[in-house]
Amino acid sequence: MNREELQNKVDAIRWFHQIDLGQGIITPGLDDSQAKLGQLRFPERFTGQSVLDVGAWDGFFSFEAERRGASHVLAVDSYSWTGDGWGNKSGFELARQARNSKVLDRELDVFDLSPDTVGTFDVVLFLGVLYHLRHPLLALEKIASVTRNQLILETAADLLWCKTPAVAFYQGDELNSDPTNWWAPNIPALCGMLRAVGFQRVEVVSQPKPWYVRVAKSLRRGKVSTKELQRGRLAVHAWR
Repeated sequence: MNREELQNKVDAIRWFHQIDLGQGIITPGLDDSQAKLGQLRFPERFTGQSVLDVGAWDGFFSFEAERRGASHVLAVDSYSWTGDGWGNKSGFELARQARNSKVLDRELDVFDLSPDTVGTFDVVLFLGVLYHLRHPLLALEKIASVTRNQLILETAADLLWCKTPAVAFYQGDELNSDPTNWWAPNIPALCGMLRAVGFQRVEVVSQPKPWYVRVAKSLRRGKVSTKELQRGRLAVHAWR
């Protein structure tokens, strides 16, 4: 399709990811997807590896794994593709077409993942999904069952001041005014949960700045929020 046709199709979609579609068009997603690559310590190359992207949404990380040499990429989602949530699958499908991508897709819930349903993968991406699930430990068991080598996980975190494993539970929309957010672990809890489901080594690759840095930032804005100071985002790599 020509640039005008592509732009018109892009404009008709509500995007979350910012994806380069070529012809000078980048999708206007809310998420600064490119900036996250450094925070995730996304591998420079996936040459010869199979990659599963769980909760793929518009597919930025699926397409990026393909661009970095993955031999086989499967994008999986359900909530964000069926239209029950904030978006649907039209962004993923348009991006795949525009990029001439060979990324495969399955509409599948996290809790339906197993070696029988999708097989196993060298690398599994589980980004921005865990805290939306009612049963996080069960979800991690499902993720572990399809991970052959490495998991890259990113999630909301809470209770960061606590040095012992702890998980915050949200009864309503306490986290970001979003009722689909259920839980957020602190660092010891997330690492412990990953080890409990079979990952032998866990490395935290990105975490919120120290509390005193966040306090200083809040003071410059003229207001200190206790909730804000104990919350943030975590990224970990884990190996079987």
